[in-house]
Amino acid sequence: MELNDEAMAFADKLFDLARDGGTEQLAAYIDSGVPVDLTNAKGDTFLILAAYYGHPDTVASLLARRADLARTNDRGQTALSAAVFKRSAQSVTALLDAGADPAQGTPSAIATAEFFELPEMAELLRR
Repeated sequence: MELNDEAMAFADKLFDLARDGGTEQLAAYIDSGVPVDLTNAKGDTFLILAAYYGHPDTVASLLARRADLARTNDRGQTALSAAVFKRSAQSVTALLDAGADPAQGTPSAIATAEFFELPEMAELLRR
């Protein structure tokens, strides 16, 4: 499906809200019907972007709206591996509490913690 310039600009705004931690505004759009698991051209969801850019409140809001925590982007990365890479203990904990699998993805959250030598993240994943 080809989107016109206006639709593309709107989608870009939504993904920017996830990157920038625009929790309330993004939640309002989702509550109004925007799909919580909408993906950009790289396969990133709002949840993956919020986790990667270190916005635990946005992560929690998206999880409350049933964002798919098993979803991977085009590179095989999950929101959990993104949160581990960014060392966001709050996001990692929220994702684990919601049922995220530390072994899923390429690289997995476990492999990310090991490769980047993040013992505090590895400890969270082992709990």
